[in-house]
Amino acid sequence: METELITHSCTEQSKQGQNKQPAEETAGMKKCPFCAEQIQAEAIKCRYCGEYLDGFSRAGSRPREKKWYFSTSSVVIALLCAGPLALPLVWFNPRYKPATKLIITVIVLVVTVLCTYLAASTYQKLLDQITTLGI
Repeated sequence: METELITHSCTEQSKQGQNKQPAEETAGMKKCPFCAEQIQAEAIKCRYCGEYLDGFSRAGSRPREKKWYFSTSSVVIALLCAGPLALPLVWFNPRYKPATKLIITVIVLVVTVLCTYLAASTYQKLLDQITTLGI
């Protein structure tokens, strides 16, 4: 009985030794499961590795960076310089609604047709004046 008591007390002491946590963890600290650094027990995000401790990824919560060529000023400059060749900037822009994309496309095409007609008309008038002058 005495040997059982001694072995029992030895095994109890070893179990208690395994269950003991470092003094830092009991004082409101815990280990980060990702980088094993000591952080506060109430922490939501590790300050060392930047991982969230609740298991959910926060990748979707960050605002996505806008591409420079989707800014309104870039689209306007491209439409003024390249005309209908810049329409893919409008079509692939994620900020514009489909109705807005359609309206801008129609406006650009109408302006392009009008400019082409005016250029052809002006060229024809210039040719007529050249022939009347006899040059």
